[in-house]
Amino acid sequence: MAQGLIEVERKFVPGPETEERLQELGGTLEHQVTFRDSYYDTPELSLMRADHWLRQRENSGWELKCPGTAGVSEPHAEYRELTAEPAIVAQLYQVLGAEALGAEGVTAVLGPLGLQEVASFVTDRSAWKLVLSRADKEEPLLTVDLDTTDFGYAVGEIEAVVHKEAEVPVALEKINKLSSMLGVLAQETPPAKLIVYLQRFRPQDYQRLLEVYSSREKLQGTKDADSTLG
Repeated sequence: MAQGLIEVERKFVPGPETEERLQELGGTLEHQVTFRDSYYDTPELSLMRADHWLRQRENSGWELKCPGTAGVSEPHAEYRELTAEPAIVAQLYQVLGAEALGAEGVTAVLGPLGLQEVASFVTDRSAWKLVLSRADKEEPLLTVDLDTTDFGYAVGEIEAVVHKEAEVPVALEKINKLSSMLGVLAQETPPAKLIVYLQRFRPQDYQRLLEVYSSREKLQGTKDADSTLG
C-alpha cells in the first residue's frame, strides 16, 4: 500500500472568542480562503462504509483519506492522507476489490469503478498555525481550521500531520493541550461537514452510513457513530 502522511485531528465547535484565544496563544492567521469540495463514492457508498473518503478540492486536486493503524481513540481521529494520484488509484482498486486497469489518473477511473459525486459544497475557512512550545524543536506544528459551509454549518478542527506512527502520541498530547486551552469539552465530538451535508440533503445515504457505523460501534466499542466518519 502506498504510504502517505498521517493526519491526527480533532473536531470542535468554535465559539465567538476562538480566534481571539488563538491570537493570545501566539497563533498566526495564515490565510482565509473559499473553496468547493466534491466527494465521490459508489451508489452503495462502498468507500465511506469502509472509512475511505475520496475528495476533489477545487484548484487543489484529489485526496483520499484512509484509516490509520495506531488505534487512536475518540474524540480524535487518525487518517493516512494520500494525494499522489497513482497511490489513490491503487488504494481505490484495493478497497473496491477491482482489477487494476493501468496507471490512469483518478478522473479516468471514476467511471470504470462506478464512482460518482455524492456531495459538493463550498467552505469559507480561516486557517491558523501555532507551536505551543517554541523551545522544543520536536514540537509538532498545529493547524486550526475554522470552517463555515454554504449550508450554514460551522466546525473547527485541530490537526497535526506527522510522518511516522511513532510520532502520533506526541501529536495527540499537543492536540489535547490546545483543545483544553481553547475551552473544548473533553468528549466534544461534532460531526464532519460531509456528514452534516448527507444528513440534511441525502438522508437515505446518511442512514445507510449510520447503520454501518452503529453496527461497528456495537462490535468494536466506538462511541459516537457520527464522530467516526471522515
